[in-house]
Amino acid sequence: MEGGIHGEGSADASAFRECFALTWKNPYVLRLAFSAGIGGLLFGYDTGVISGALLYIRDDFETVDRETWLQESIVSMAIAGAIIGAAVGGWANDRFGRRSAILAADFLFFIGAMVMAFAPNPALLIVGRVFVGLGVGMASMTAPLYISEASPPKIRGALVSTNGFLITGGQFLSYLINLAFTRVRYTWRWMLGIAGLPALLQFILMLLLPESPRWLYRKGREEEAEAILRRIYLAEEVDKEIQDLKDSVESEIREEGSTEKINIIKLCKTKTVRRGLVAGVGLQVFQQFVGINTVMYYSPTIFQLAGFASNRTALLLSLVTAGLNAFGSIVSIYFIDRTGRKKLLVISLCGVILSLGVLSAVFYETASHAPAISQLETFRFKNNTCPDYSTARDAAGWDCMKCLKASSPSCGFCASPSGKQLPGACWISNDSVKDLCQSEDRLWYTRGGCPSSFGWLALAGLALYIIFFSPGMGTVPWIVNSEIYPLRFRGVCGGIAATANWVSNLVVAQSFLSLTEAIGTSWTFLIFGVISVVALVFVLVCVPETKGMPMEEIEQMLEGRALRLKFWQKRPQPVKEKNQTV
Repeated sequence: MEGGIHGEGSADASAFRECFALTWKNPYVLRLAFSAGIGGLLFGYDTGVISGALLYIRDDFETVDRETWLQESIVSMAIAGAIIGAAVGGWANDRFGRRSAILAADFLFFIGAMVMAFAPNPALLIVGRVFVGLGVGMASMTAPLYISEASPPKIRGALVSTNGFLITGGQFLSYLINLAFTRVRYTWRWMLGIAGLPALLQFILMLLLPESPRWLYRKGREEEAEAILRRIYLAEEVDKEIQDLKDSVESEIREEGSTEKINIIKLCKTKTVRRGLVAGVGLQVFQQFVGINTVMYYSPTIFQLAGFASNRTALLLSLVTAGLNAFGSIVSIYFIDRTGRKKLLVISLCGVILSLGVLSAVFYETASHAPAISQLETFRFKNNTCPDYSTARDAAGWDCMKCLKASSPSCGFCASPSGKQLPGACWISNDSVKDLCQSEDRLWYTRGGCPSSFGWLALAGLALYIIFFSPGMGTVPWIVNSEIYPLRFRGVCGGIAATANWVSNLVVAQSFLSLTEAIGTSWTFLIFGVISVVALVFVLVCVPETKGMPMEEIEQMLEGRALRLKFWQKRPQPVKEKNQTV
């Protein structure tokens, strides 16, 4: 069997309404969810803030502006830290508890934010990014796990989706803050340093909240666990929940002989865990390889590649995509327990494939219709002429794209005063030349972005990508990983899946700018589109539906799961449940 078995129809109709009814029926559950969900806010803020801060870090540190690998390192070293944080977080979750892991993550994030705010050079900035990454890695897998274990089954998807909403809300907040600080002294230092405030807030809130009741029960602290469960569940439901949890733990002890022995061999030999890991790890890997964090880490840079020269304009447009991302998470909260995990994934990936095709076409047109270089304009200030252009045998065939690819030294394109699509000048790229160009009311282009009449299509393509990605691939992988593993393996398996996510994130973030330089932005997005097609096939074949299922019954579902492609057909109720309704 595959999918929900407890009152599926009524759950579909009422899960979203029930989630918000908790604000007056049982606000304690929402307090747990939103307090833990600040971990998602930290995750999202760090993902978004570096995209805008990087524009100003490049202005302050000449070496960063000159070296693409250094820009990628500033972005990706936080991801490298997150890989370690997620791996350690899985162990810490099982050893010390979910709450303790979140507190440790907050401490690391706060230290990292302070180090970055006062970094005197790129090296120390990278050190601060590593600390932030350690905290984000731990929080990324612990927050949804804590929420999932403290949520009633009917609304578990919606509540875990609040973590996804706070991730995207953090990204939106980071773009707002980036925009607010564009005209302030020490711009990027404020952008990065203010990230310590959410960590401090969550640290205080989590000190006032209990440990996960399922972790407590697993550790033999039954009375504490039962007291918390009675605050979470309705009176008529709590006794059954406690009994199910007790039966699950006793079954584990009979099967394993010990509640503490966990190793990789055991994970691979246990069929339910193996199937869960295939689905959970695969989703986390594909979430990154369809290209989402190229959009979130580099969206201002992408807009500049599409022809928007101004830093402020690029940040403002990025705010639009971040807002759509947050809106998509709200859509996910509404549909996750109505439509189901798998259907959302399929719809999401179909839209992602379409939008990546649009982006690939837009950037192909942008590159093939770049403005030509005017010899008259270029040699008007001979000392400013790009050296590669001066010595080129084919100078008459140069256009803006070829000018921006010059590297000894790097060169920029000063658009024509009569129109940005007309032939312009190819000059050396430095601050004085930039000021000279802009003093004549002309646009100055560097870093791979040329004037283009297709820029708004790039905005539309990115918006379409976010609209489809956010409700499905943005939130569902974290929800599935918070509920698909047996209790005894939940922490370590969640850590493995989160580590896979961050390793994939690192590969994408570290290679994106290099790929765009080597093969072009169009081909880079086309590669992401092909990977999205593979991801769609994977979801259809390997990912089960877990909508509405109590966590203890998901294990039974994985034990007997068969391949099922017709996921859109409603599953029949089990015989046991039919008999109960007669």
